[in-house]
Amino acid sequence: MPISVDNFFLNPAYRGTLQNQIRQLVIEGILEGRFRPGERMPSSRMLATRLGVSRITVVMAYSDLVADDYLVARNRSGFFVSQTAPRPQIHTYRSRSRVDGVDWSRALGQRFSGGVTSMGKPENWRRFRFPFVYGQADPSLFDHQNWRGCTMMALGQKDFDVLTDDHFERDDPELVEYIARHTLPRRGIRARPEEILVTLGAQNALWLSAQVLLNQRRTSAIEEPGYPGLRDILNQSRCRVLPIPIGREGLDPEALPDGIDVLFCSPSHHCPTGRTMPMRQRQTLLSLASRRDFLIVEDDYDFEMAYRRAPFPALKSLDVEGRVIYIGSFSKSLFPGLRLGYLVGPEPFVREARALRGTVLRHPPGLMQRAAAYFLSLGYYDALIRRLGNTFAERKRVALEAINEHGLTVEGEGGSSLWLQTDERIDTSMVARQLYDQSVLIEAGHPFFAGVCPRNYYRLAFSSIPEERIHEGISRIAAILQNALPG
Repeated sequence: MPISVDNFFLNPAYRGTLQNQIRQLVIEGILEGRFRPGERMPSSRMLATRLGVSRITVVMAYSDLVADDYLVARNRSGFFVSQTAPRPQIHTYRSRSRVDGVDWSRALGQRFSGGVTSMGKPENWRRFRFPFVYGQADPSLFDHQNWRGCTMMALGQKDFDVLTDDHFERDDPELVEYIARHTLPRRGIRARPEEILVTLGAQNALWLSAQVLLNQRRTSAIEEPGYPGLRDILNQSRCRVLPIPIGREGLDPEALPDGIDVLFCSPSHHCPTGRTMPMRQRQTLLSLASRRDFLIVEDDYDFEMAYRRAPFPALKSLDVEGRVIYIGSFSKSLFPGLRLGYLVGPEPFVREARALRGTVLRHPPGLMQRAAAYFLSLGYYDALIRRLGNTFAERKRVALEAINEHGLTVEGEGGSSLWLQTDERIDTSMVARQLYDQSVLIEAGHPFFAGVCPRNYYRLAFSSIPEERIHEGISRIAAILQNALPG
């Protein structure tokens, strides 16, 4: 691959000859790993024109580099980075400024790092034999062929404007129509297109909801334990955040204090326990919201993974006053990298959320919206959900058998994961590190807690681990837990 002449800039403050400066630019590129062995350098004529120097200056610099084995000259082909040139000394590209003259502790108006949105899955998690990690796609189950076909359809001439035009605040009408006519009715929800907004996954929908509904003077309530990403979002909004402990049946409405403005909850599949709120508590929660005049943001992720029983109607379907903002996502059921979700709410709320989204990212990519619309409308999505449901139900059965055999304790189950508790003297983050060396990945439970943080919970997911490896993986977990007991 030829090295672009655009990589070269002269520094007016450089103290030395032009020939030496060109030599230094090449050496820095090689030692920093930007110029790799075998790559062709720009011709002396092109580089001289680019830098505004004489061609002989470039030729002499190149000749010096050949003598020092940084470059090699090939007859009628030009100059190339030598295969025996010194190897890169650093692996990140440095800026030209060696001294940072900015005091970033004062310059930053707000801080967004330091949260727990990322649960720390290693990038090479697919290389582990026993990846009990949540929310990742299994390539053996995904419908590669039909997804590829739908993407090719979306790339066709008929959909050229969908892909290429800037639609400002508008969403793909075909995707919105499918959500309104097929997805939402399965949750008992009726909504007009003006009440639906496509988002970059559920995370983006939660952020939009928090930004529109909350400020420094308002109070939000969240489930405890709960989704760490939501906690980060609410902390960034600078509102007051009240963690509400959940019970055996999910959030208990009677535990909600007075004075909250917005409640964030996941009644159909609590994160991370998987517990489901029964119908009587849903009705109680809606009555309480009406009496105390607060709003509810319902995160209905993973509702498709109800396996062989019909899921309860969404909280939004029982709402007669427009108090519930509903959030759904295709990221878990299709694949996380798709980053497509949606929120549903009263038109005044959606209007503001749409305007806010427009100021940040306009709209989700048209290609992804149209490809997903084809995949959904042609029936491939429903077939995929049935396949995932049957497979996950069997994996769950195998996991529970292994868990019972080894005497482990399940505290909650739902979707594609199990929530477990071990002896209170055990720190599961330490256990996770030991299992890492045995090619086993689990999720320690403490990031899901905001207040008092117990260290003896952990989550096992089975969406990405083959059924035949589940038993051995759980056996390794049980052995490490047994060895972790004091004494």
